[in-house]
Amino acid sequence: MTPDRSLIVVEDDAGFARTLKRSFERRGYEVVLAASIEEVRQVLEERSFGHAVVDLKLGGASGLACVELLHTHDPDMLIVVLTGFASISTAVEAIKLGACHYLAKPSNTDDIEAAFNKAEGNAEVALDARPTSIKTLEWERIHQTLIETDFNISEAARRLGMHRRTLARKLEKRPVK
Repeated sequence: MTPDRSLIVVEDDAGFARTLKRSFERRGYEVVLAASIEEVRQVLEERSFGHAVVDLKLGGASGLACVELLHTHDPDMLIVVLTGFASISTAVEAIKLGACHYLAKPSNTDDIEAAFNKAEGNAEVALDARPTSIKTLEWERIHQTLIETDFNISEAARRLGMHRRTLARKLEKRPVK
């Protein structure tokens, strides 16, 4: 297989990783899965890749360290970062560390492959994008805090500065998946 059709998927969600693997293999990519930065280091000792898909949160580790490792190994590798916790700061850091694109989940194979093909910047991009709503920002913060606290509602409520029952009511309206 040519190096430009090789892909490493760094994702700790085994089901999502397998889905991406199958989908990219159907498109002619040779795909290797890794669930941690340690696994990536081991794989990189044996081979290189033309493309990489990296989850921003790898268990307790940051996918940004993985982006840095991959970019250091091969500066020409096209790296796309996927995250359920999109933020401007992590997007900026991912690009500075060597990612060519940053996508918020849910993203599918079409989105990722399009991101590989848009590795160059576009000065003509529209600037009138709709800003994120307060409700969406609130939900993203709640979800991030729940993950940080291993879904301990009492601790998450304390960190968010709200009453436990208030957080429980919000979660009833929009359950975490």
